[in-house]
Amino acid sequence: MNRILEHILPNVQKPARYTGGEYNAVVKDRQSVTTRFALCFPDTYEIGMSNLGCRILYGVMNQEKHIWCERCYAPWGDMEEEMRREGLLLYGLESGDPICDFDIIGFSLGYEMAYSNVLNMLDLAGLPLRSSERTDLTPLVIAGGTCCYNPEPLAPFVDFFVLGEGEEVTLEYIKLYEVARDDGWSKEEFLQEVAQIPGIYVPSLYDVSYWEDGRVKAITPKDGAPATVTKRIIQNMDQAYFPVKTIIPSTEIVHDRVMLELFRGCIRGCRFCQAGYAYRPVRSRNPKLLAEYGKAACEDSGYQEMTLSSLSSTDYPCLMELCDDLLEYCAPRDIGLSLPSLRADTFSMNLMERLQRVRKGGLTFAPEAGTQRLRDAINKNLREEDLMQSVRTAFSGGWSGVKLYFMLGLPTETDEDVLGIADLARKVYFAWRECTPNKARGVRITVSTSWFVPKPHTAFQWDAQIPVEEYQRRVNLLRDALKRDKSITYNWHDPQTSYLEAIFSRGDRRLADVLEWAWQHGAKMDSWSEYFDYQRWMDALDACGLDGDFYAHRVREKDEVFPWSVPSVGVSRDFLWRERELCYQSQTTPDCRTRCSACGANQLLTGGGRCG
Repeated sequence: MNRILEHILPNVQKPARYTGGEYNAVVKDRQSVTTRFALCFPDTYEIGMSNLGCRILYGVMNQEKHIWCERCYAPWGDMEEEMRREGLLLYGLESGDPICDFDIIGFSLGYEMAYSNVLNMLDLAGLPLRSSERTDLTPLVIAGGTCCYNPEPLAPFVDFFVLGEGEEVTLEYIKLYEVARDDGWSKEEFLQEVAQIPGIYVPSLYDVSYWEDGRVKAITPKDGAPATVTKRIIQNMDQAYFPVKTIIPSTEIVHDRVMLELFRGCIRGCRFCQAGYAYRPVRSRNPKLLAEYGKAACEDSGYQEMTLSSLSSTDYPCLMELCDDLLEYCAPRDIGLSLPSLRADTFSMNLMERLQRVRKGGLTFAPEAGTQRLRDAINKNLREEDLMQSVRTAFSGGWSGVKLYFMLGLPTETDEDVLGIADLARKVYFAWRECTPNKARGVRITVSTSWFVPKPHTAFQWDAQIPVEEYQRRVNLLRDALKRDKSITYNWHDPQTSYLEAIFSRGDRRLADVLEWAWQHGAKMDSWSEYFDYQRWMDALDACGLDGDFYAHRVREKDEVFPWSVPSVGVSRDFLWRERELCYQSQTTPDCRTRCSACGANQLLTGGGRCG
């Protein structure tokens, strides 16, 4: 261990975040590898180590003998202070070497409020923030993840973005980088060539012009860059890498368990859900293969809990078969099996009996809206009677706690819809009274609401986020409606971070100046209340002459050029507009297994495949 690090660690909380050396961490001989990759997660160790995508990429790269992928996480404030005082550069956990000496530095971006940490980590690594200031080919700074479907606020800082699933494209651009490095290409030459790899977006190869009112006028590719960059997908999930041997953390993390990814994509088509559109088409794994992965991962790790993970796990067609197979292994070993993403219309007694054979966890359902009209408008395709049947089943089976998630500020929402949340929660309470003979344990019903953020590449990308004052009024309306119900707890999301999330998720590259100004004035760890300073961001917008409401609270015209017009998730803009029109008519669209709605995502499948 570095002597400076030995000196620092006694002064920080949770030093295990910074030491490495975990079981299954990959350590290679520096002299035997030709390319070193720093896989950076712009949040704490506990959050980053829980990310399945990072675990997959870590394994994919380290399977290649000549590539050494190491992990790097954002240090907490106490560690950062010690590092800056001692002059210790940000380093890879496996080797302890500064990541500025690596060939490629890659960030995983899943949340807009982590953007300030990207800048902070680059600075801690001793690197210039802006791509134009890093003139050498090495190190490259790249990024991937769901936020990259609108990469523009980070465009000046990142050399290129990876759109979609990274298992295959990662090895493709690393191979090209090795050719460029060995043959002495300039950075500009490399970026022009890497832009020809499908799924790679190089922001410096696009000129952006604006109208006087601030809207994007045009995005013009240059030097042979494609007009549209479509995401990459894995065609066959049974052939995709799965991290059976995964790193076992030295300290507690958020998701400290085996995670089995059942499938990618979602059949449902909820109009607000970026992930539902971005991960299309649906591609499933074979249940026998999944069972083998799950058992092998438990054997290797010693974990006592396994999660079946996907956007909507109960839509997996072989779920019962898989649960039965896994439970034969899990039950005798007291290994818990959980389904974190349950749909109220697919929760059944058969499923419940399987889940409670080992141990009962909490149950969470997401009706999203309080009335049937609004659920139809957002295409939730969930009926109230389905939800009520599911909670009755749960309460009859011995569960005594249910969490219900909703959004406030959805398009077309009225006060009647807001009060409908309270009515629905009360109906759940009365279902408990009806179905629970022994009421001595009581019941825990938790209602949580978040502030709706319209996201790119969804049916609501044209819509406005409601003003913060209106959001707070609706929170108060619901809180007053629920305050007499002692068995119902109401939690609501902080509106300030949701406002900034709307700004950056729908913003253009002029916001890079805002981001850099805020970072220069102390912004970091903005997803943590201990560090978030709303006024600092308002000051940053003012200093850069930009209006946050222009990005968050403005309805877009049908044909407006979006900042995110170049990246494509494979779903057509015409389809999304039709879905928006159906919302305002409160009409639903069937799920993908019931009827293909010709969204365009099937065209990403080779060989004439069909999603679902």
